[in-house]
Amino acid sequence: MTRSGPVTTASMAALAVCSIGLTPLIGAVPLELSQVWASEPVASEIFWQLRLPRVLLAALAGAALAASGATFQAIFRNDLATPYTLGIASGASLGAVIAIHLGLGVLWWGISALPVAAFAGALAVIAAVFGIGRALGRHLDTATLLLTGVTISFLCSALILLLQYLSDMTGTQRMIRWMMGGLDTVGYQSLLQCVPAVALGGAWLMARAPVLDHLLSGDALAASRGIQVRKERVGMLLAASLMTGSVISLTGPIGFVGLIVPHAIKRLTGPRHRWSIPASALGGAAFLPLCDTAARVWIAPAEIPVGVLTALLGAPFFLTILVKSSRTRSM
Repeated sequence: MTRSGPVTTASMAALAVCSIGLTPLIGAVPLELSQVWASEPVASEIFWQLRLPRVLLAALAGAALAASGATFQAIFRNDLATPYTLGIASGASLGAVIAIHLGLGVLWWGISALPVAAFAGALAVIAAVFGIGRALGRHLDTATLLLTGVTISFLCSALILLLQYLSDMTGTQRMIRWMMGGLDTVGYQSLLQCVPAVALGGAWLMARAPVLDHLLSGDALAASRGIQVRKERVGMLLAASLMTGSVISLTGPIGFVGLIVPHAIKRLTGPRHRWSIPASALGGAAFLPLCDTAARVWIAPAEIPVGVLTALLGAPFFLTILVKSSRTRSM
């Protein structure tokens, strides 16, 4: 039975608050709130400087990926679409791999070259996809964008393999580790770097949620209601892509969050994006901190990259959706 949008959104908000509030206390060294409030030196350092920034980054990344996933699934009218559909993750990975191969370190004001290069790679792929898509067809339809994104993604993957082959053992290991996805962070500087892009992109998607509902009914019907289909589609894809690019420039590609969360949320809220987008964002803000906490404690004191854990959870989920979709089409 489908629950109402407001109830689901409120439930996801409560779950996100609990997840963000409790997961910093869990780890190889368990903490208690009394220790943190009493400002015990070791407990305070672990909580405020190590775990809380990491949990907040996980929440921000989860929210961005889930909201972007809900948008991509609606625009492509496909439950299997993800925030990485247009090759954004491949572009970011290529940028990061280039930075590692060239041995780039700190650029300016203490900002690492790695996230800057990854974000630049994501932006380059976004620009290439829309530029080639516009050159191939003035209507900029979703099929053209999808095929262009897949092609560029394969090209980026080939270049990544080439750079791995040309790099030394240390560089190759760093490249592989980054592409596994992770939330290793100390302090709040990294978190603050991607807040503006995620906030602006999320606000834009929320403002255009009614338009997204119309696009689901088809381009012709949406156009008959006065909607500028191409302009709206490009605007929302750009907003979602910039959110995704800003996040994965810091975390590396963390897969399946943008697939699992929106698909589950739509079963609770229904198809209206006024509720499914914020509920997906809140669900992602709860889901990824929980995954990262599990990755931290599963084989403690060692850690599993959170991207590996989400892939282990997401692959069976993806196959389940694929099988159900095939059965539905065959009926």
